[in-house]
Amino acid sequence: MSDLPVHSKVPKTGELLWKGFFAENPVFRLALSLCPAVAVTTSVKNGLMMGIAVLAVQVLSSMTVAIFKNFIHDKVRIPVYTIIIALWVSTIDMILAAVAPAVYAEIGLYIKLIVAFAIIISRLEVFASKYPLGSSMIDGFAMGLGFLFAMVLIGAIREVLGNGSFWGISLIDAKPILLLILPAGGFFTIGLLMAAMNWIDLKRGHKLMDSGGCHG
Repeated sequence: MSDLPVHSKVPKTGELLWKGFFAENPVFRLALSLCPAVAVTTSVKNGLMMGIAVLAVQVLSSMTVAIFKNFIHDKVRIPVYTIIIALWVSTIDMILAAVAPAVYAEIGLYIKLIVAFAIIISRLEVFASKYPLGSSMIDGFAMGLGFLFAMVLIGAIREVLGNGSFWGISLIDAKPILLLILPAGGFFTIGLLMAAMNWIDLKRGHKLMDSGGCHG
């Protein structure tokens, strides 16, 4: 049985959604899983599929840990969390391969790497192992939605400006900025979006958060 303390005060749904989507956005605010985010977001379609996969794994893993947290011993909780994540990643991996084989051919490798994404295991450790099922499900959905939003936004900017297309459909005849399709362009795009969110927070009178770097 887990020896982790259980919080007595359960956060409100609106608070959880706001934190996951903006205040503690996994990519733009916490700087988690930046490396795979850069590798996948060369198009909107790839970013969307990757974001949906992470959202599904995050929600299902959070729900599983919340249900069985009283049976998970503190000393083996991290290996157990990893096994739970791997179970759901394998499930999503097979579903995506069957439903969208063309997209899977491009991002299939990164779907398997979701097992090591810092954002997922951190929410299991910080939230799902301490809160009830309902709140854990909402927290998982909020953080997954924040990651999905980041992936789609980054993918849209990089595809439109770097390739002159959107969802594979050509939009402009002007010469695209090819740098944005390269990995360096991905980090550049994420950096600008991080700066924009920090600027918004400063305008709202909030203190900037410390980010953890390129984890996962």
